[in-house]
Amino acid sequence: MPYNKDKQQAFQAAQQGTHQAKDIYENMEVTGGDYGAQLKRLINEINEAKEQISNALEVTSETQRDQLQQFQQDLENIESNINNK
Repeated sequence: MPYNKDKQQAFQAAQQGTHQAKDIYENMEVTGGDYGAQLKRLINEINEAKEQISNALEVTSETQRDQLQQFQQDLENIESNINNK
């Protein structure tokens, strides 16, 4: 039973990390004076979420794997968008 709990906790951590990165990205003010600090925070959050996704992919069930891969894609899209600004 602990294994299933670990799988669920890993998935939830990846999900939460991805949502936090999305929230930061969506609330960034490009014209604000603290854009650099916001960008640094976003990059840190993306990197942390990617690590959580990677950890979750090692233990997750097949049904959660597709969702985790979508989280990865979402983060890659955010990275692409900030690199093109």
